[in-house]
Amino acid sequence: MNMLLLAIYVVFGVAALLTLWRIVIGPSILDRAVASDVLLTLVMCVLGAEMAINHHTRTLPVLLIIAAVGVFGSISIARFVARRDQDR
Repeated sequence: MNMLLLAIYVVFGVAALLTLWRIVIGPSILDRAVASDVLLTLVMCVLGAEMAINHHTRTLPVLLIIAAVGVFGSISIARFVARRDQDR
């Protein structure tokens, strides 16, 4: 295995574990939303690094779908929190 790819997996794996920890312990929904956005970004970075190292573009559609899910998820959470704040 390529040593650069191994280093990337280790660094991003540790970052993903820390991000998952933030999603689990919270404490607020906004903390969890930011952490989920960070996790999606980490996945996109790993896929992008793997594409660059192995010189292919096969996972580009996956990157686009992950980006779209992240944007729509963030918009949905922002609208939910805004409505909840108006009700108070």
